[in-house]
Amino acid sequence: MIDVYLFSGFLGSGKTTLLKHMIGQVKAQGLKPAVFMNELGQTNFDSDSVDDGVPLKELLDGCICCSGSEKSEAQIQTLLAEETFDVLMIETTGAAHPVEALDAIFSPLFAERLNFKGIITVADSKRWLSRDELSPQIRSLFLEQIRHADLILANKMDLLTEGEQAKTIFELQSLNPAAQIIQTVHSKVPFKQLEKTTAKKSDDVVKAPVAKLNLDTRVLRFEAGVKRERFEEWLRTLPDTVYRIKGYVPLEGDKYPHAFQYAYGMAQWLPEYMKMQPQIVVIGEGLEGVELP
Repeated sequence: MIDVYLFSGFLGSGKTTLLKHMIGQVKAQGLKPAVFMNELGQTNFDSDSVDDGVPLKELLDGCICCSGSEKSEAQIQTLLAEETFDVLMIETTGAAHPVEALDAIFSPLFAERLNFKGIITVADSKRWLSRDELSPQIRSLFLEQIRHADLILANKMDLLTEGEQAKTIFELQSLNPAAQIIQTVHSKVPFKQLEKTTAKKSDDVVKAPVAKLNLDTRVLRFEAGVKRERFEEWLRTLPDTVYRIKGYVPLEGDKYPHAFQYAYGMAQWLPEYMKMQPQIVVIGEGLEGVELP
């Protein structure tokens, strides 16, 4: 039996960071991990985070929980046929409903080979406190991802005051009293905590309806290097409905583009040491008019 963990959480919550931590810890235990990743856009920058030698399958430009369910099932079946591994980690897109995503896992073609351990939801604690500012559809999905979790990582706790931390934990517990909640920074958690996770029985799960999301993606390509200050000024002009940006930004004077992550108004730059495609993916609502500076 292969242990399976499903990583859920809204855009920019820290799922890919969690995935990177877990890959390292699983390998340190002498186990072999495999990864299935889902991305809304046609390009998956997050797959660059997966170590060489780790079996990887992807579903791009679709959602594991809706139109891409059959494709996801086929990808997982191929992974099982081509590779030998002990742990399968599935990272859903930030727009996926976690219960619907389970359809691909419980396929009759291979369900008997998989031991589903549970839904691990990474909750952006700072976004949680301002959830009322989200559109109704997005807020509903955000709540659903937390409500159906078996383990909740209350992430980005370092960005909150002690009072805000207590308020966040209390409210998350009220929404999902059955789930264990762990406070995290940069999604750091011991793998043994995930191993203790037990999935809810299928008859315990009641899925609330979620309206169709109006999330859109745009790929913006750079023709030349940009000044970091000007690029960050452009970020500050973006509407609040831009939830996530990721990709590679070419900076003037640097040989290689920088890996770039943006969520909830906060940017992260990481140096790269190889030539990457100079482009970014923007995810959000109402992206008309969002163009590079």
